[in-house]
Amino acid sequence: MYTLIGNPKNRAFRVLWMLEELGVDYDLIPASPRSEELAAVNPSAKSPVLKVGDDHIIDSAAILQYLADKHGRFTAAAGTIERAHQDSMLFFALDELDATLWQAAKHKFILPEELRTDAVRPALEHDFHNAMRVLETRLGDRTYATGDEFTVPDIVIGHCSGWAINARFGWPDGPLKAYSKRLRERPAYMRAHEIRLAN
Repeated sequence: MYTLIGNPKNRAFRVLWMLEELGVDYDLIPASPRSEELAAVNPSAKSPVLKVGDDHIIDSAAILQYLADKHGRFTAAAGTIERAHQDSMLFFALDELDATLWQAAKHKFILPEELRTDAVRPALEHDFHNAMRVLETRLGDRTYATGDEFTVPDIVIGHCSGWAINARFGWPDGPLKAYSKRLRERPAYMRAHEIRLAN
């Protein structure tokens, strides 16, 4: 039914995790960013892309929400207050976590060497640690990002937590560490992680 195009070691992991949560059939083409496979289906040649029939969906968050809506799982219904809160948490994760980590990655190994600078790192760390304080407050005593049910923003935040550790931004002890551990202990996460290691 689906073909995921992208390397599971980057944002394609989010979609891989969702597909495993849903328990649907899919094929994986572990293409790297800027590869011919991705350039053929995404003008930016970025990962991931989800092939659905003859169509292609780009951007990990758009793909996650499409899959959640399509299968009626891991999401609140569109047009509800609960969905607005869910979207708010998703956009927070993208704006404050993903974007900060992406800027750090760009200055580490993506931008042309003459454009990279270590001078940006302190500002990015400042923003990231502020975002951690906000996330802890927003999470409160909830099991997951929006309550007792696992939803789309949990996948993005869960992926960013591993990314942050690998990029040496760290991930706070206490409630946020316990939350991240809950996410990593989900069977679908563990299956996706094994696939990532194999690719």
